[in-house]
Amino acid sequence: MIGLSLGLLGGGGSILTVPVLVFVLGYGVKQSIAMSLAVVGTTSLVGALGHWRAGRVRLGAAAVFTPAAMVGTFGGAVLARFVSSAFQLGLFAVVMVTVALFMLIGRREEAAAAGKRHPVTLGLSGAGVGVLTGLVGIGGGFLIVPALVLMARLPMKEAVGTSLLIIVFNAATGFLGYLGHVDVDWVAMGLFTLLAILGVAIGTYLVHHVPAARLRKGFAVFLIVVGALIMYRNLALPFPDERAPAAAPSR
Repeated sequence: MIGLSLGLLGGGGSILTVPVLVFVLGYGVKQSIAMSLAVVGTTSLVGALGHWRAGRVRLGAAAVFTPAAMVGTFGGAVLARFVSSAFQLGLFAVVMVTVALFMLIGRREEAAAAGKRHPVTLGLSGAGVGVLTGLVGIGGGFLIVPALVLMARLPMKEAVGTSLLIIVFNAATGFLGYLGHVDVDWVAMGLFTLLAILGVAIGTYLVHHVPAARLRKGFAVFLIVVGALIMYRNLALPFPDERAPAAAPSR
């Protein structure tokens, strides 16, 4: 599902990965955020290659967006060391629901693509998306795609392909920011990534055949439901503060 989302929509990988790692597999919030960045970054690389071969990657827009996003991502990952897991998960849920609402509202891609590009605004958008990526582990696809459509004036399918390339650098920077500060289950992360790569290969192929607007709205409803459940879970059963040092093992 994570791979399919990335291949079809150019984003959504971390929005699914973090809840799966936390609520299904039982990893800590900060650990899940770090692992999700590695999974989504590697998977996005496979998807970006597929879109590149199809001519749906715009290097000019990526060259403006990516450096600002990488700086923001590293800053967000550093900032994450000083906030609680409950705050991170709560912010994650808020971003999830907000993005879903924008997806439901929709946007006029072709009209936006006919306008003038704004590189400064595009760079600022990249920095903002980067901070969220580092702080809550969202690779940024569902934020990057609208930014590329509205600020870089790219058609939807080109925005999807370009988004995947940006996510590769964005997620790698965020993962490096966490590395050494959280424990990473390399074996589980590797297996998870392999399955996601299979999904993104299928999604990149299906993007030609699936109505993007219908898929986007259906996924938006799913995000709202999951976001609401995360908010409830975070308020009802708060997570321990993972900033605190672990207790010494008993002898």
